Amino acid sequence: MGKATRESYGMALVELGRENEKVVVLDADLSKSTKTNDFKNNFGDRFFNIGIAEQNLMGMAAGMANVGYIPFASTFAVFATGRAFEIIRNSICYPKANVKVAATHAGLTVGEDGGSHQSIEDIALMCSLPNMTVIVPADHREAMAAVKAAAEINGPVYLRFGRCNTEDIYDDSYIFKIGKGTQLVQGNDLTIVATGMMVQKAIEASKLLKEDGINARVINISTIKPIDEEILIKAAKETKGIVTVEEHSIIGGLGDRVCSVVCEKAPTKVKKIGVNDTFGESGTPNELLEKYGLTSLNIVKEAKELIKEYK
Repeated sequence: MGKATRESYGMALVELGRENEKVVVLDADLSKSTKTNDFKNNFGDRFFNIGIAEQNLMGMAAGMANVGYIPFASTFAVFATGRAFEIIRNSICYPKANVKVAATHAGLTVGEDGGSHQSIEDIALMCSLPNMTVIVPADHREAMAAVKAAAEINGPVYLRFGRCNTEDIYDDSYIFKIGKGTQLVQGNDLTIVATGMMVQKAIEASKLLKEDGINARVINISTIKPIDEEILIKAAKETKGIVTVEEHSIIGGLGDRVCSVVCEKAPTKVKKIGVNDTFGESGTPNELLEKYGLTSLNIVKEAKELIKEYK
């Protein structure tokens, strides 16, 4: 079992802190949970606890970016994108401030904290903002690489991290590139496009489908914006439809981003698996993933229906 991507985020920050004295970290009184505490312990003079004041958190990060620092502003995803949306819009994205909004505890797998804390619309909100890059890492290595890549580019970045452990997908040879998806499994019957922790579920589903003679291509789209159009168009042309899988609302997230590409450039059938226009509720992560259809078995079911419709 691998690490939770929030833990990977904390580890990457410490490495960045050693490499670049311009990196600073701001947190909204959640440093133990967001894993920015390790940065605080190593670089106390570059860590700022803003308190439970998320709008101020983003405003201060924008100010620091304007004087040459590379700020990582961290809190839970529901607060980062919800409470502070207007500040991110007007103080970060509008002037293209070099701020990295690093949000943890995204999606249903926040679990028992319930629907009020389960951010299932954050990708949609951040993708709607001009100048914003949106990244959802799938495992530990990709999360580490994504944090470092975000620090290297100039401009606003939204990084989405989870609370639960994710299985390792990549090895040490993996090279992360912003805006590039990766094909993890070859197949020409249909394509499963996933992001974040759902990538592992997609891989599991492809193995189950193969037992039934269906070869499913699996693609990890870790950069939701800008999205890798080339890999999606290729999949749309070479396979019999696409299933998208995300721990997010099906409105405005990965599925809609994929549809916007293939509808215009390579029309094909797309089935979207995600949270279907509803809020979450309290439960264990596995209970919630089961209830909302975010399982390998449900991916298999939807994939088989897609194949039937094609025939």
